[in-house]
Amino acid sequence: MCTRCEPLPPSAALAFRASAWQPRRAFLLAAAGAVLTGPALAQVNVGNASMVRNLVPADRIEAAGVQQYGQLLEKARAKGALAGDGNAQLQRLRTIANRLIPFATPWNTRARQWKWEVNLIGSKQINAFCMPGGKIAFFTGILEQLKLSDDEVAMVMGHEMAHALREHARARLAKSAGTGAALSIGAQLLGLGQMGDLAARAGTQLLTLKFSRGDETEADLVGLELAARAGYDPQASVSLWKKMAAASKNQGGLSFLSTHPSGPDRIQQLEANLPKVEKLYREAKRG
Repeated sequence: MCTRCEPLPPSAALAFRASAWQPRRAFLLAAAGAVLTGPALAQVNVGNASMVRNLVPADRIEAAGVQQYGQLLEKARAKGALAGDGNAQLQRLRTIANRLIPFATPWNTRARQWKWEVNLIGSKQINAFCMPGGKIAFFTGILEQLKLSDDEVAMVMGHEMAHALREHARARLAKSAGTGAALSIGAQLLGLGQMGDLAARAGTQLLTLKFSRGDETEADLVGLELAARAGYDPQASVSLWKKMAAASKNQGGLSFLSTHPSGPDRIQQLEANLPKVEKLYREAKRG
């Protein structure tokens, strides 16, 4: 103890300890809140992921995705349509992915184990996807025909990543086996092993799965936040879907829109959520 300081009276010492604890207590409570809320720290509101998906083993659907992705790349390679590592457009895609991926785990802890991969396939198709397990592919058509900016590419990529993170394919496959009580009873009778076989057999459907309106909304909003946190302009989500709508009218329908329906409601919902992520974008740009 300092010999030049007189000891405090018991009551004063207690008051001092209490006052000294206040800022520390506030800090600890804030930190605890951050830990406890986890994904709830999200600025967009999409609720909890579907519990039905748990009836299909995640590792099986991810393995099916990896297998189908590999087959698709082999076919593209055989046709000379798979971009090499030195391709400028592919490098651009991978740079954008490297900025988005660090923000994926709060939406799905399994993403920490995924071996993320990004490839570019030469095709006039306006299309892109992310398989379960983090396997991303873009077709040159979506980049060239829509003349996407980096911000717009990030919105497409974030949207596709969100489908994988929210496990929409897994949920859709589970629902295909039945609904409600029938699904629960069926799972008990069949056992998870046979549900896993269902996932493996359905793997060939992953590229053509049509998601529900709710799935699409979730993917839009989660993708919007992923991109904003990575420093990509949220306004690009609106310009992207306007380009999609225009291209659909000009070309009489797009393969991308066959599984990702567009419309004014979609744009309005994105516009309504822009204020929620603008601060994330500004902070990312400053950082």
